[in-house]
Amino acid sequence: MAPDSNRLEQGATTTAAGEGSWRVHVHLPKRLIVSYILDWVLIIGIALIGYGFSRVSPNHRPFSLTDPSISFPHRDRDTVSVSVVAVVALIVPAVIILWEWNAGWLGLAIALAGTWMATEGLKDLFGKPRPDMLARCDPDLSKINAFAVSGLGSRLDGAPTLVTWEICRNQARELAVDGFSSFPSGHSSFAFAGLTYLTLWLCTKLSIGFPYLAHSPLSPDLQKQERSTIRKQGAAPPVYLLVIVFVPLAVAFFIAASRWFDYRHHGFDIIFGSVMGIVFAWIGFRLYHLPVMRGAGWSWGARDGTHAFFRSVGLPSHVCADNWATARYTSTGVETRDQDVDLESGRKAARD
Repeated sequence: MAPDSNRLEQGATTTAAGEGSWRVHVHLPKRLIVSYILDWVLIIGIALIGYGFSRVSPNHRPFSLTDPSISFPHRDRDTVSVSVVAVVALIVPAVIILWEWNAGWLGLAIALAGTWMATEGLKDLFGKPRPDMLARCDPDLSKINAFAVSGLGSRLDGAPTLVTWEICRNQARELAVDGFSSFPSGHSSFAFAGLTYLTLWLCTKLSIGFPYLAHSPLSPDLQKQERSTIRKQGAAPPVYLLVIVFVPLAVAFFIAASRWFDYRHHGFDIIFGSVMGIVFAWIGFRLYHLPVMRGAGWSWGARDGTHAFFRSVGLPSHVCADNWATARYTSTGVETRDQDVDLESGRKAARD
């Protein structure tokens, strides 16, 4: 059973010759379909807002012509292009989690759409010059006084003078928009959003996490266990699995590092973008999946016809006695339940 997909009732019928054939009855309540469609519409809307932000000219922060931090050379090509980042951080994770497409893709889409919107919005607000901004600018040195906005350069030898971007001879989009888009790093945020989400998803599917042992020898949880069983319960996962799940993160780190040695972003811009991507990835993952240590390969239970838009008042969580993951439907659309299981503790819960 794929718990993130819509519920299917599978029934077996027997032919006259005694051979078994499977017939699948699919009942999709309209409220359930509408709720998921609304989710996707909102996620696409968030992504479109990010696209709109990317088309807006950012604020142009004044700068000094003697500032060494924006005096790096300009490289015509990025080591990792935007299209490569899109494939690595979006297409590859989407293909890998294809078999769990609904919950898996919803979480990935929220992580990436939210990251893109926040990144492009912050770029517009801050308008921070890139490290190679002066190489893009080609300033007209004969008009420094005409475009000076502050500083003591005209009255004190060696003092800086801040000028506006209009001093640049090159005022094409390469400068007017891209030259003032250093903070935060979009490559870093997008790469870490998609690839951190993929790492978390692989960890929960392969049951990879830190071994659980009580934090104190005096803990009742540890005292009541036999010493011979403690190590079996706290064994680490195989190292080769760790290598597999950390490959996406290693790729994300390389993409972020390329923005430094390509002179596209300052160090803080890369760090901030990376952390922001990780945060959005964690949010997207936790919205649709159990914690890595307790997920055991399962995502949150899917919605149903009665729980399409909201939960009933008084139910504390998705994994309480009214567990979505155990819902079944008959061919008439009536909801039935097997005995519910509390996924957090592993105990069976009594039905009302």
